[in-house]
Amino acid sequence: MVPGEQAEDAIVADVANGHAGKEEERAMGVGWDGGEDPEPLPPPPLQHGKFSVKSLLWHGGSVWDAWFSCASNQVAQVLLTLPYSFSQLGMLSGVLLQVFYGLMGSWTAYLISVLYIEYRTRKEKEGVSFKNHVIQWFEVLDGLLGPYWKAAGLAFNCTFLLFGSVIQLIACASNIYYINDRLDKRTWTYIFGACCATSVFIPSYHNYRVWSFLGLGMVTYTAWYLTIAAAIHGQVDGVTHSGPSKLVLYFTGATNILYTFGGHAITVEIMHAMWKPQKFKYIYLVATLYVFTLTLPSAAAMYWAFGDALLTHSNAFSLLPRTGWRDAAVILMLIHQFITFGFACTPLYFVWEKAIGMHGSRSVFLRALVRLPIVVPIWFLAIIFPFFGPINSAVGALLVSFTVYIIPALAHMLTYRSASARLNAAEKPPRFLSSWSGMFVVNVFVVAWVLVVGFGIGGWASVSNFIKQIDTFGLFAKCYQCPPKSHAAAAGAPPLPAPPRH
Repeated sequence: MVPGEQAEDAIVADVANGHAGKEEERAMGVGWDGGEDPEPLPPPPLQHGKFSVKSLLWHGGSVWDAWFSCASNQVAQVLLTLPYSFSQLGMLSGVLLQVFYGLMGSWTAYLISVLYIEYRTRKEKEGVSFKNHVIQWFEVLDGLLGPYWKAAGLAFNCTFLLFGSVIQLIACASNIYYINDRLDKRTWTYIFGACCATSVFIPSYHNYRVWSFLGLGMVTYTAWYLTIAAAIHGQVDGVTHSGPSKLVLYFTGATNILYTFGGHAITVEIMHAMWKPQKFKYIYLVATLYVFTLTLPSAAAMYWAFGDALLTHSNAFSLLPRTGWRDAAVILMLIHQFITFGFACTPLYFVWEKAIGMHGSRSVFLRALVRLPIVVPIWFLAIIFPFFGPINSAVGALLVSFTVYIIPALAHMLTYRSASARLNAAEKPPRFLSSWSGMFVVNVFVVAWVLVVGFGIGGWASVSNFIKQIDTFGLFAKCYQCPPKSHAAAAGAPPLPAPPRH
């Protein structure tokens, strides 16, 4: 939808409201209003001699806000499944593939940011205003390449974000079970589905400032807890490290890592929430470098300590003894998964609002009400497919491969295929490549690699493993990978491997 007419009808804040009116626009998703170098809002107003706490915590749009959003969203529940992937891949492949897919994901996130700037620049030259309208990836594809690309982008992006939200719900139920097993995981899914539905009240990514900051702190604690706890626990008796042992397991693990660094399906929405979107270009890369400090040590330490036992324990918490430190990590991950659920669902909320004509509403409560139907299918799918771990790989191979790797690379090549498009490009090639030919070569490699290895071989492996889970546990599994209750009650925790060797 071209938002020109919608923008003309948007309610303009009263001049007397001053900064408060601008803050409300930011809260409802109003971003860059025109021009090549949008200015940030002025400092928050003084209230009784103090800065507005609401502005400090609620209205984000800086480079730091974007960095926290990217880093916090990139590594969520997948942190707990990466040791499982290492057991499938082996230590060396696990480390190398994390670095490889992390850099590849950063490249395609850069491409998405370039295409966003190109689309916005062209539209604003045509006099289009984006007041009270959040630009989304499918609209960028529509404006640059036409309706067929819009349809492809909309289908893949929405389906990926839908299942990304499903995975967060599954992870909530899986994690809380290791603190309280009096309820089965399916019942916990019902409960957390209702809790996560409250994300409908967060208008846009402007309003995730404090949540992104807290979320990254929570996942940082969890990552270092896993690392230190595994090192203190030591290797279990008879530990073996046989990975990679089977081709299907190897590529299942590889696609989970592809999924890990494919969290930039919300790049456009995060950019639109920035005061200066042009500064986004390398933010995702810097966020990825930080994420490496969390994912590599924790996955390597867990695999070193427990080895092949991780093949049947997709959640890393299940192998560590229950302590106050572990309970704290579980609780913090639950909160973080609520935040990540909101991150994944917000673009779906925007799409739904635009479809029913409610995206221009200034009422937070009205928009929250119309968003609720989006949560219902997510809730239902999480109950049908509670396969924590294997579902990540399936989503990575079938959806992430196209959504955030293949489509952005192809779209960039086609957008700048003509000499005139390259000459008038809003963003030139980066200095480390310095030529359009270099960008074309990298993009061709990304498309070929992900299509063959990620979607093709990875799709075969992950779907085979997913079907195996269905055959073993069935759909609507009441308690996926739960230990026997009698054993858990006697031990006071899920069954653990043998104590460390002396």
